[in-house]
Amino acid sequence: MADKDKPSGSPDPPSNAELRVLQSLWDHGPSTIRQLTDRLYPAGTTANYSTVQKLLERLEEDQYVTRDRSATPHVFAAAISRDAYIGGQLRAMAEKLCGGSLTPLLTHLVKTESLSKKERNELRKMLEKPGQPPKPK
Repeated sequence: MADKDKPSGSPDPPSNAELRVLQSLWDHGPSTIRQLTDRLYPAGTTANYSTVQKLLERLEEDQYVTRDRSATPHVFAAAISRDAYIGGQLRAMAEKLCGGSLTPLLTHLVKTESLSKKERNELRKMLEKPGQPPKPK
Protein backbone atom coordinates (compact mmCIF):
# COMPACT_ATOMS: atom_id res chain seq x y z
CA MET A 1 0.00 0.00 0.00
CA ALA A 2 1.37 3.42 -0.87
CA ASP A 3 2.01 5.75 2.06
CA LYS A 4 -0.65 8.18 0.82
CA ASP A 5 -3.24 5.38 1.04
CA LYS A 6 -2.23 4.35 4.55
CA PRO A 7 -3.89 6.02 7.55
CA SER A 8 -1.28 7.82 9.63
CA GLY A 9 -0.03 5.75 12.53
CA SER A 10 -1.29 2.46 11.11
CA PRO A 11 1.26 -0.32 10.72
CA ASP A 12 2.38 -1.62 7.37
CA PRO A 13 0.57 -4.82 6.41
CA PRO A 14 2.78 -7.86 6.97
CA SER A 15 4.70 -9.20 3.98
CA ASN A 16 4.13 -12.81 2.96
CA ALA A 17 7.24 -13.86 4.90
CA GLU A 18 6.11 -11.92 7.99
CA LEU A 19 2.66 -13.47 7.68
CA ARG A 20 4.24 -16.95 7.74
CA VAL A 21 5.88 -16.04 11.06
CA LEU A 22 2.57 -14.76 12.44
CA GLN A 23 0.79 -17.93 11.28
CA SER A 24 3.36 -20.04 13.11
CA LEU A 25 2.80 -18.01 16.28
CA TRP A 26 -0.98 -18.37 15.91
CA ASP A 27 -0.69 -22.12 15.33
CA HIS A 28 1.97 -22.93 17.95
CA GLY A 29 1.81 -20.10 20.47
CA PRO A 30 4.69 -18.07 21.90
CA SER A 31 8.05 -19.13 20.48
CA THR A 32 11.74 -18.32 20.41
CA ILE A 33 13.56 -17.37 17.23
CA ARG A 34 15.12 -20.84 17.14
CA GLN A 35 11.70 -22.56 17.42
CA LEU A 36 10.28 -20.40 14.65
CA THR A 37 13.32 -20.98 12.44
CA ASP A 38 13.08 -24.75 12.95
CA ARG A 39 9.38 -24.71 11.97
CA LEU A 40 9.71 -22.36 9.00
CA TYR A 41 13.04 -23.67 7.70
CA PRO A 42 13.42 -27.31 8.80
CA ALA A 43 16.93 -27.51 7.30
CA GLY A 44 17.65 -24.05 8.68
CA THR A 45 20.95 -22.23 8.35
CA THR A 46 22.41 -19.23 10.13
CA ALA A 47 21.01 -17.11 7.30
CA ASN A 48 17.51 -18.49 7.97
CA TYR A 49 17.84 -17.68 11.68
CA SER A 50 18.88 -14.12 10.78
CA THR A 51 15.93 -13.84 8.40
CA VAL A 52 13.44 -14.86 11.09
CA GLN A 53 15.11 -12.48 13.54
CA LYS A 54 14.71 -9.58 11.07
CA LEU A 55 11.09 -10.52 10.31
CA LEU A 56 10.32 -10.54 14.04
CA GLU A 57 11.97 -7.14 14.49
CA ARG A 58 9.74 -5.68 11.77
CA LEU A 59 6.63 -7.38 13.17
CA GLU A 60 7.46 -6.07 16.64
CA GLU A 61 8.02 -2.55 15.27
CA ASP A 62 4.60 -2.68 13.60
CA GLN A 63 3.10 -4.11 16.83
CA TYR A 64 2.01 -7.43 15.35
CA VAL A 65 4.16 -9.34 17.87
CA THR A 66 5.36 -8.80 21.42
CA ARG A 67 8.68 -9.87 22.88
CA ASP A 68 9.16 -11.20 26.41
CA ARG A 69 12.61 -9.93 27.28
CA SER A 70 12.51 -11.42 30.79
CA ALA A 71 13.16 -14.89 29.39
CA THR A 72 16.41 -16.00 27.81
CA PRO A 73 16.15 -16.57 24.94
CA HIS A 74 13.47 -13.97 24.24
CA VAL A 75 10.00 -15.34 23.54
CA PHE A 76 7.77 -13.82 20.87
CA ALA A 77 3.97 -13.94 20.78
CA ALA A 78 1.34 -12.68 18.36
CA ALA A 79 -0.03 -9.36 19.57
CA ILE A 80 -3.10 -9.68 17.36
CA SER A 81 -5.36 -12.69 17.05
CA ARG A 82 -5.88 -14.39 13.72
CA ASP A 83 -9.59 -13.41 13.82
CA ALA A 84 -8.76 -9.75 14.52
CA TYR A 85 -6.23 -9.72 11.69
CA ILE A 86 -8.66 -11.32 9.23
CA GLY A 87 -11.39 -8.91 10.30
CA GLY A 88 -9.11 -5.94 9.74
CA GLN A 89 -8.08 -7.20 6.32
CA LEU A 90 -11.72 -7.77 5.30
CA ARG A 91 -12.68 -4.29 6.54
CA ALA A 92 -9.80 -2.74 4.59
CA MET A 93 -10.81 -4.65 1.46
CA ALA A 94 -14.45 -3.58 1.91
CA GLU A 95 -13.35 0.06 2.26
CA LYS A 96 -11.13 -0.17 -0.80
CA LEU A 97 -13.48 -2.07 -3.12
CA CYS A 98 -17.02 -1.76 -1.80
CA GLY A 99 -17.41 1.64 -0.18
CA GLY A 100 -17.13 0.08 3.27
CA SER A 101 -19.87 -2.52 2.83
CA LEU A 102 -19.05 -6.13 3.61
CA THR A 103 -22.15 -7.38 1.78
CA PRO A 104 -20.54 -7.64 -1.69
CA LEU A 105 -17.57 -9.55 -0.24
CA LEU A 106 -19.77 -11.95 1.70
CA THR A 107 -22.16 -12.43 -1.21
CA HIS A 108 -19.26 -13.22 -3.53
CA LEU A 109 -17.79 -15.76 -1.11
CA VAL A 110 -21.13 -17.50 -0.62
CA LYS A 111 -21.87 -17.60 -4.36
CA THR A 112 -18.45 -18.70 -5.59
CA GLU A 113 -17.13 -20.96 -2.84
CA SER A 114 -18.29 -24.51 -2.27
CA LEU A 115 -19.57 -24.46 1.28
CA SER A 116 -20.17 -27.68 3.16
CA LYS A 117 -23.52 -28.32 4.80
CA LYS A 118 -21.86 -27.68 8.17
CA GLU A 119 -20.47 -24.32 7.00
CA ARG A 120 -23.87 -23.26 5.62
CA ASN A 121 -25.52 -24.19 8.93
CA GLU A 122 -22.92 -22.18 10.86
CA LEU A 123 -23.57 -19.16 8.62
CA ARG A 124 -27.33 -19.49 9.17
CA LYS A 125 -26.83 -19.56 12.94
CA MET A 126 -24.62 -16.48 12.81
CA LEU A 127 -27.17 -14.60 10.72
CA GLU A 128 -29.96 -15.53 13.12
CA LYS A 129 -28.01 -14.19 16.11
CA PRO A 130 -25.89 -11.27 14.87
CA GLY A 131 -22.80 -10.49 16.93
CA GLN A 132 -22.63 -13.93 18.51
CA PRO A 133 -20.37 -16.70 17.21
CA PRO A 134 -22.06 -20.07 16.73
CA LYS A 135 -21.88 -22.42 19.67
CA PRO A 136 -19.43 -25.30 19.17
CA LYS A 137 -20.98 -28.74 19.03
